[in-house]
Amino acid sequence: METFAVVAVIGIALAFDFTNGFHDAANAIATVVATRVLSPRVAVAWAAMFNFIAFVVFGTTVAATIAKGVVDPAVLSVGVVFTGLLGAIGWTLLTFYLGLPTSSSHALVGGIAGAAIGRAGLHTVQRSGLQKIGVFIVLSPMIGLALGLLFTLTLMWVFHRVRHVERLNRGFRVGQLLSSAAFSLGHGANDAQKTMGIILALLIASKHAAPTAGVPLWVVLAAHTAIGLGTLSGGWRIVKTMGSKITRLQPAGGVAAESAAAVTLFFTSSRGIPVSTTHTITGAIVGVGSTQRVSAVRWGVASQVVWAWVLTIPGALVIAYVGQLVLRALS
Repeated sequence: METFAVVAVIGIALAFDFTNGFHDAANAIATVVATRVLSPRVAVAWAAMFNFIAFVVFGTTVAATIAKGVVDPAVLSVGVVFTGLLGAIGWTLLTFYLGLPTSSSHALVGGIAGAAIGRAGLHTVQRSGLQKIGVFIVLSPMIGLALGLLFTLTLMWVFHRVRHVERLNRGFRVGQLLSSAAFSLGHGANDAQKTMGIILALLIASKHAAPTAGVPLWVVLAAHTAIGLGTLSGGWRIVKTMGSKITRLQPAGGVAAESAAAVTLFFTSSRGIPVSTTHTITGAIVGVGSTQRVSAVRWGVASQVVWAWVLTIPGALVIAYVGQLVLRALS
């Protein structure tokens, strides 16, 4: 019976990874679709491919942070992981329905924290791990914004003498294929690892793996497959918000935004820091848009996105906390 429960919860974890893929597909393809470099369906296939192969390039340090750095591993059980995932999936689906590009990653952190608190109390949360994640809730969009601004200004300076704008845009359309691939690679590296960390925590809690174990290869492949398939399904509501509602992008701006976000994700993934790809690319898009003029950024839409970010961890935490209380009452 316990083995069946473990398998069922692993299935739910992979379902979360799938929802992460379709929710965050917008992050990977919004700019390349907004600039009409690729059609939406071709763009998601392009992004899904690089989501999947990310495990070849990056290790699993982010997975270790999620498995052992958010709550005390001793409190994790099949029930805690189950309700934590329900909290994360519930919040992800709610914001997807509303068309808000929130962080599936932070929803997962909030869900696991809420489930652990509901199970054993506030002391189970590891403050150092949450502090590191909390710092990068602020830093990742700021780094993305700064790099997006810097890359755009650099491109403007390098190409300011070019008079054939359309010819220049054609060149940047090719460049966007590379920058969107790089961003998708970073997305797969950071986001798929979070589900790997949850499955690893579950395997350790159910004694199917040693406390010092690394992420098994089958977990790596399953997580990347799930996020890749989710990306293939698309996230069209959020594509509209990310690709055109915040600011209008040209191919050069798309290259700058995706490159800025990719650099940020490569750095954080190599350091084992779970960050939000949504926050990162949104910050980069705002940075690019602000080089035109301050009014080029639709700050009203951007502020709605920021509020959704702020509410993500507590929102998922509350859903998971209530779910854990219900589970305890029924058991």
